[in-house]
Amino acid sequence: MINRVVLVGRLTRDPELRTTGSGISVATFTLAVDRQFTNSQGERGADFISCVIWRKAAENFCNFTSKGSLVGIDGRIQTRSYDNKDGQRVYVTEVIVDNFSLLESRKDREARGQNGGYTPNTGNNNGAPSTNNFQNNGGSQNNNPQNNNNQQHKAQDPFAGSGDTIDISDDDLPF
Repeated sequence: MINRVVLVGRLTRDPELRTTGSGISVATFTLAVDRQFTNSQGERGADFISCVIWRKAAENFCNFTSKGSLVGIDGRIQTRSYDNKDGQRVYVTEVIVDNFSLLESRKDREARGQNGGYTPNTGNNNGAPSTNNFQNNGGSQNNNPQNNNNQQHKAQDPFAGSGDTIDISDDDLPF
């Protein structure tokens, strides 16, 4: 049998870190995962998936993520049930996280926080799927496709603005 889940999405709120009676850390969070298709108004829906992460990974996850953080998770689906205060049976389905990856740099995360959170990319990209959901131009919209592509490449350049030159000889290249 196979029970494997891989998700990429954004946190809907800060993760909640708790400790069990036996001292084990556990964090819960909800991941918003965009759907691949759009509705008749051109809006993209999302699924909101409950997730749980345990032990040291839970502590690390809480230290390095916050509301709106873009993360990738790998885990498994688990179902459970319990009786609530009214005696009704409640069924819960959640993803138990085994591994996670932070999918945005600290710089991008801090810039998103200063700009008030997630800003969808509504610029014209000639129907091509967007790989960068941020407007890194101070929130102003620019509908010129060539400028949008240039801004995306500038934002994705990890060496931009470092001032350091990279000296690579042909002998250093693997091909």
